[in-house]
Amino acid sequence: MTKISEIEVVYRPAIGRKPIIQSALDSFLEIKEFFNKDTISLQEQFVCMYLNRCNRVLGVFPLSSGGITGTVADVRIILSIALKVAATGLIVAHNHPSGNLSPSGADKDLTSKIKEGCNIIEVKLLDHLIISSEGGYYSFADEGIL
Repeated sequence: MTKISEIEVVYRPAIGRKPIIQSALDSFLEIKEFFNKDTISLQEQFVCMYLNRCNRVLGVFPLSSGGITGTVADVRIILSIALKVAATGLIVAHNHPSGNLSPSGADKDLTSKIKEGCNIIEVKLLDHLIISSEGGYYSFADEGIL
């Protein structure tokens, strides 16, 4: 009798009616629904959207909620979930409670770290969005920063 457990892998994504992302606007319209509207002007939140090879959404994971000027976005958790759901694409988003959509130096550094990690596991970082409570957004992809 062995003391080692057998690992079984089962993969059955329910993707039938999930949206296909074709632009930053598509990303924004889908991902904004996962931000807490009651606190979007108070607390920074970070959300990850995972996609398959056809850019169909596999799911969204609300990663963290923090304070007025920041939240934790652990790259290891972001990437581990990408592997778990067999994603080939990733879009991340966070809000700026101030309403200022310009990326900070920390935002740019984090985007570089996520992109570097994605390259290692062969997942494409498609975009990083900064959103505001007023309904606007900033797309790193549209601005050529990715």
